[in-house]
Amino acid sequence: MLKDISIGQYFPGKSVIHKMDPRVKIILTFSYIIMLFLIKNALGFLIAIAFLLMVIFVAKIPVKAIFKSVKPILPLIIFTSVLNMFFITGTPIWHWLIFTITSEGVSIAIIMSIRIVCLIIGSSLLTYTTSPIALTDAIERLLKPLKYIKFPVHEMAMMMTIALRFIPTLIEETDKIMSAQKARGADLETGGLVKRAKALIPILIPLFVSAFRRAEELALAMECRCYRGGEGRTRMKQLKLSLIDVMSTAVMVITFTAVIAINIYVPMLF
Repeated sequence: MLKDISIGQYFPGKSVIHKMDPRVKIILTFSYIIMLFLIKNALGFLIAIAFLLMVIFVAKIPVKAIFKSVKPILPLIIFTSVLNMFFITGTPIWHWLIFTITSEGVSIAIIMSIRIVCLIIGSSLLTYTTSPIALTDAIERLLKPLKYIKFPVHEMAMMMTIALRFIPTLIEETDKIMSAQKARGADLETGGLVKRAKALIPILIPLFVSAFRRAEELALAMECRCYRGGEGRTRMKQLKLSLIDVMSTAVMVITFTAVIAINIYVPMLF
């Protein structure tokens, strides 16, 4: 399961999505997430899904990687769907003892599942197609107005990007530690809740030691390279808007407008 977590991974490529300005990609990603929560009917969801499939096709991201990003949240989706089906009041379509499934509950369960899946895939596409360095520069440029109120914009952007970058590394480290403990006879999958919690101690301690060691090595490497934050820092690649960014923004605006229009003129799903 740990190997299926793909947060923070980057797939190098030369697609149109890879060449976009990272600032535009961040803004469009947040716009897509907002659009998902504004949709009120099936036609709107079809448009959102079609838009997402188009981006995946243009970005040329492997389908396996897309499913890999969704797999870890499947238990959450199933749990949320079950809660909605059994605890939303409305027109009953199935009843057994104290359990009742309503048509409204089924509709909301489907809607929430689609929203969560599209949200995760859309967010994953941002990190799949944007390198950590480009992501840091984009976050810093977008938060630049906060410098006027003495907010540490560069430091915040750097911390966010480093944290995102080291998620796959820590996951890989955790998987190695768990495999090593199992090889030594550790039982991590059986027993009650207390026993499983105690079994995690031999995993968490070396993981924290490894994380602090990596942080110290990174800090030492940055200091040896005379890193002094954003002061006097120059960039090898300057962020510039291009025709691709303008066209992508236009497509997003058209899609967003279509969803709003559908919400107004098409009957609601539930």
